[in-house]
Amino acid sequence: MVVPESQEKMYDPPNNLQRDAHVPDFDSYQAMYRKSLEDPEAFWKEIADEFFWKKPATGPMLQYNFDVSKGNIYVKCMEGAKTNMCYNVLDRHVREGNLGEKVAYYWEGNSPGHHATITYRQLLSHVCRCANVLKQMGVKKGDRVSIYLPMIPELIYAMLACARIGAVHSIVFAGFSSESLSERIMDAQSSVLITADGVYRGEKLINLKHISDEALEKCREKESCSVTTCLVVKHHSMRTISGTSCNKLQISWDSQRDVWWDEAMADSPEECEPEWLDAEDPLFILYTSGSTGKPKGVMHTVAGYLLYTSLTFKYVFDHHLDDVYWCTADIGWITGHSYIAYGPLANGATSVLFEGIPVHPHVGRFWEIIEKYKVSKFYTAPTAIRLLMKYGREPVQKYDLSSLRILGTVGEPINAEAWQWYYEAVGHGRCPVVDTYWQTETGGHVLTPLPAATPLKPGSATFPFFGVEPSILSEHGEELAGEAEGYLVFRRPWPGIMRTVYKNHERFENTYFKKFPGFYVTGDGVRRDKDGYYWITGRIDDMLNVSGHLMSTAEVEGALSLHPAVSEAAVVSRPHKVKGESLYCFVTLKNSIDFNKTLEDELKKLVREKIGPIATPDFIQNAPALPKTRSGKIMRRILRNIARNERDVGDLSTLADPKVVEELFSERSEAAA
Repeated sequence: MVVPESQEKMYDPPNNLQRDAHVPDFDSYQAMYRKSLEDPEAFWKEIADEFFWKKPATGPMLQYNFDVSKGNIYVKCMEGAKTNMCYNVLDRHVREGNLGEKVAYYWEGNSPGHHATITYRQLLSHVCRCANVLKQMGVKKGDRVSIYLPMIPELIYAMLACARIGAVHSIVFAGFSSESLSERIMDAQSSVLITADGVYRGEKLINLKHISDEALEKCREKESCSVTTCLVVKHHSMRTISGTSCNKLQISWDSQRDVWWDEAMADSPEECEPEWLDAEDPLFILYTSGSTGKPKGVMHTVAGYLLYTSLTFKYVFDHHLDDVYWCTADIGWITGHSYIAYGPLANGATSVLFEGIPVHPHVGRFWEIIEKYKVSKFYTAPTAIRLLMKYGREPVQKYDLSSLRILGTVGEPINAEAWQWYYEAVGHGRCPVVDTYWQTETGGHVLTPLPAATPLKPGSATFPFFGVEPSILSEHGEELAGEAEGYLVFRRPWPGIMRTVYKNHERFENTYFKKFPGFYVTGDGVRRDKDGYYWITGRIDDMLNVSGHLMSTAEVEGALSLHPAVSEAAVVSRPHKVKGESLYCFVTLKNSIDFNKTLEDELKKLVREKIGPIATPDFIQNAPALPKTRSGKIMRRILRNIARNERDVGDLSTLADPKVVEELFSERSEAAA
């Protein structure tokens, strides 16, 4: 790996970061990266020495087998060691350090009037009280607890309480349907469900207790209801709205099963001895919802996940103790687990915990919060950036964003236009954008810039993190050198990689290791340019083979998004008698712009110019909105159905707005019918 010499537009790290950065320049990155691969034992031991171990490791830092032909796939980190995650992210700061009075979270509710400040000492007290309540309910080491809560402090208390007593938490995003919740409860066989009475998302009132009751009823119908207790948080917004009592929410109550959180916590002791766990004991299960098939229970374990989330948070965001950090994700997703909860807390960070949405009660809410708390490190999704771009720079300019030092993106590759807007309008050209690539399965960042060390190329995830060794393979499993495009794989583990699919190790091996023995297969396509930079091209099943040419849908989407009329684009394949596959494109236009033949021709011309004639779209359809999950992910499975005019689109329960599907069918291009 060499310092890039390309003439392509790059952005050098700002000098003000390099003065005190943990990784101050590209040479330092290269030296540390080489050490992490050549002497991983010493590299990871140095990180582990920062934490508390009740019993030291008896085995090496990492042991593994990635080759299915050599037996079962496994990864082990610090075998023989005993520790506790909760102790390391709370007690270590409060009892051993001097951070007890430091703010752990500034909680900002759905409405600006709802907020709270929680110190590390207060957080430890709440967590211990919750841990004692769970123990009183019969929860013990290894038991599973399902958590279905909005972004309120009780969500943090509950997950850390599980970690403290050795229970395995399974957090379910509080936007999922009762069907999705019941599936996850049944697979985990959870004994306790923690939920809330309700929540406002923007102006919309959601009855979480009703959804939870429906989920438990579905479990009973399938004779698989393991939940004996439902612990219910009385959400602050259900108690008062504008100072008056709220009676809009009607909830049912099962006195044999349901328990109010406040009542359970009232007399619970503030001291709770942690359960000392083996390094490879499970910490949590998090279910991924693929486009088809049963959700996979991705399982992460204690020691390796602690080391990796702590280190990636520290280096990728160049964390210092005076920072205020804000990740806008939901803890129901891996981003929230790793970079709202465990990674920041392991570093003694001060974070913003945000319950609301970016456009409520106004489109400047993000910027208002950054000004209010003087946020220095801001981490959000390209989806949110593109949404806010539609409103222009005026809402951003109303607020003082001078506290910002680093910007980050997560969830999908960011297109160049959104990157540029984020960099200039939000960061004022002085904040590097760390475009992070990782998965639920990886536990933490695997390809990412380091803000003071890496020259940036808009849209590139740049280089591997420490201990991560990527490779690019052809369809036939051949390793490709130099400039190349193909399957993104990794040839060795890092401490935070998943250990198995819960209760289904065979599925784990088949999904991630069978296609290319000896490698972890991400399922994503990647391109490496002549400077060694990595560019994620999208899921392999979102790559098209048009007349023998392998083509990335993300690349075509990026070209379409360059047109000033387009706010968002999504591209899928449609069968073609001659070419095999053709490009079917959906475009969402900016406010008050009409879709017409002239615009369609301009878009086709733009793609031809940016990529080449072979990439010319066959069909372009107006899409007033795209089918997205509640986390903002575009459901391309549904778009493929629409492109093919196949109206049996399957389960729509995870969509934020199912009505979008019918609207897209009605908008469907006459030429494609």
